[in-house]
Amino acid sequence: MADVANRPLQAVLGLEPAHLTDLLSDSLQGRGPALLPLDPATPRPRLDAVLEAMRPASLRTPEGVTALEDSRGAGEDTALTIATSGSTGAPKGVELPAQALLASARASLRRIGAGPGDRWLCVLPHAHISGLLVLVRALVAGTEPLVQPFDPDSALRIAARHRPHVSLVPTQLRRLVAAGADLSRFGTILVGGAAAQEGLLRTARAAGGRVVTTYGMSETCGGCVYDGQPLEAVRVRVDPGGRILLAGPVLFAGYRLDPGATAASLVEDGDGTRWLRTGDLGRFDDDGRLVVRGRLDDVINTGGHKVVAGEVASLLMRMDSVADAAVVGRPDPEWGERVTAVVVPADPAAPPGLEEVRAWVGAHLPRYAAPREVEVRSRLPLLASGKPDLAALRRGGPQRD
Repeated sequence: MADVANRPLQAVLGLEPAHLTDLLSDSLQGRGPALLPLDPATPRPRLDAVLEAMRPASLRTPEGVTALEDSRGAGEDTALTIATSGSTGAPKGVELPAQALLASARASLRRIGAGPGDRWLCVLPHAHISGLLVLVRALVAGTEPLVQPFDPDSALRIAARHRPHVSLVPTQLRRLVAAGADLSRFGTILVGGAAAQEGLLRTARAAGGRVVTTYGMSETCGGCVYDGQPLEAVRVRVDPGGRILLAGPVLFAGYRLDPGATAASLVEDGDGTRWLRTGDLGRFDDDGRLVVRGRLDDVINTGGHKVVAGEVASLLMRMDSVADAAVVGRPDPEWGERVTAVVVPADPAAPPGLEEVRAWVGAHLPRYAAPREVEVRSRLPLLASGKPDLAALRRGGPQRD
């Protein structure tokens, strides 16, 4: 039976972390409205588009609560709605039930062996599932979250005092490693949001870090596969076309006010199990661990061949001369799309050249997957979530600080 849509939805913008955590606690316990966290850095036109698409009943800011017109209710059990769609496209609202958020947090704590009273450090944006789940884990652990904008020095000071668990994107982990940090100060370092370079993971572990890679998305309450293995009660399979499907208690209820998109993404099998059809390609390795190859919508069609961009990027990040990399398709009059590698060199004075890159990729994948262009940058542009801004990289142009 569908959840009755009679719970008010409140957009929240620019609140202090303690205030947001209190509201989140109430929402998880069925008190007050469901929450739609918004990023204060969002440009006003985009913010207006999100409000128009999500139809919340009110907007809460540090100045107070403003009632909004033409609102629509949320499901009675909905605790959070996450506005997602990247930097472009029509906003989608991922409706997350309280029981799914709590199941995710509890399974995460059990997997890493975190106990009651353990502290959690939140250095990720509160409008994204990655940061919000840190707050939920802290609530489940019965502790006040430690919230701090990320920089290596402040993170290490907090870690030295509290030895918290923390969620990071690879760029943040790389900055800690570059600072020569003693990563044993953290309880567990969960790394997600983008593929992490194997060399980075090895170096972080050698620096004392208990590093766990995570895979998931807003629709699964964040990470639900740790080091290639699903969390408790989560199921993973790969369909004949290579698409990853996920099932279990962490799944979202649906896309807000969009039954068509919900039906396309949530499918039932013969025994009534609901599966999320992700937009990711994957496979299982010899140990039965999930390996994420890349995004379906990032497949590059070059000369009639299909190249999985994420697979090529992962290869590039195994090169000693590469600190970070992304791979995109750019328009090409001959090939339709040319495979373009955007790399951050490990040594700015000795960036990898095109032939070096092509030889490396060609030794592991079919030759057509080898990049035909290499662009060197001092850093990759990132979205607010910490993921590489692939749309900006496809457009190319000068690097902006």
